[in-house]
Amino acid sequence: MSLLDLIDVRPGVRSGKPCFVGTRITVYDVLEYLAAGMSGDEIVGDFPELTADHVRAALEFAALRERRLAIPA
Repeated sequence: MSLLDLIDVRPGVRSGKPCFVGTRITVYDVLEYLAAGMSGDEIVGDFPELTADHVRAALEFAALRERRLAIPA
């Protein structure tokens, strides 16, 4: 299973933003917490429905998106 399998987009849920499966927590929420200085362990502690794999999936999602943006059209 890929870490990206932990992420889905559902119309009508958080305005269609990528969320973690079975939650309303967006990938962007986790990325913003990381950028603000929270550790993965702190995020998992605040959101018990998430695991360290969810935090890694958010980072993988961001890295893949950045890679796609960096490829010249």
